Order: sequence, then C-alpha cells, then structure tokens
Amino acid sequence: MITSDAFGYIDVLGKAADASWQRETIIANNMANADTPGYKRKDIEFEGVLRKALLSSKERTLEQAVRHMDTSDLEGIVYTDYENYSYRIDGNNVDMDTENVELASEAIRYQALTSSITNEFDRFSMVAKRPQ
Repeated sequence: MITSDAFGYIDVLGKAADASWQRETIIANNMANADTPGYKRKDIEFEGVLRKALLSSKERTLEQAVRHMDTSDLEGIVYTDYENYSYRIDGNNVDMDTENVELASEAIRYQALTSSITNEFDRFSMVAKRPQ
C-alpha cells in the first residue's frame, strides 16, 4: 500500500480489484463443487465493507474520503451462502447458470477496475513528463 494521499484512490481501486479477483476464484470453486453433495456456495462481500468505511469517514466529500482512506483494513469478507435455497435433494445450492452469469459479470468488473488503475497511473505519468 502506498501511503501518500495522491495514491489513495489507486489504493482503493487496488483493494477492489483484489476482492474482484478473489470473487472470481470463489465462483470458480463453487462451479468446481457443483456436484459435491451438501456443498454450499461461497461469496465475498466487499461493497458493503467499502460503503461502511466511506460512511465512517469524517471527510466532507466522497473524493476526500476515498483519497484519505486507510485501506489497511479494507478487505472483502468471504461467507458461505446458507440463504440461497437448494432445490436439489443432496443439499448443494450451486446453480451453474447463476455462477456463469456472476463469473462473467465479475470478469467485466475486474477489467474495469484494472483499466481505472492504469488510467490513474497514466495521469501521473503525464504530469511527471509535462515540461515546466
């Protein structure tokens, strides 16, 4: 983690990208266990953790809250989905159609996050190269 305020936004994007990558891994694991009797799907909650961190900030604007956020505790929470009802006799609650849609959606999210990180570094690079 870079501790400069200039990189605060990038730190948050990096944590979001990490959680997105972890979610893709979790979804792939769910799909691999689709035929395991009694298996309950897992997922990760990151958006709620980020929302809570932003709401607890004492900054006046969202931009300031993101730029000055301490990202050391900004981690996704992996949980087992016991609420998703299983229609299967073996108790497994993995639905392959849902998992495929979630995996595709998460791949798009990850791509957008990494693209945003790249864009932020490109902006820093442009400023550093600008003639004085």
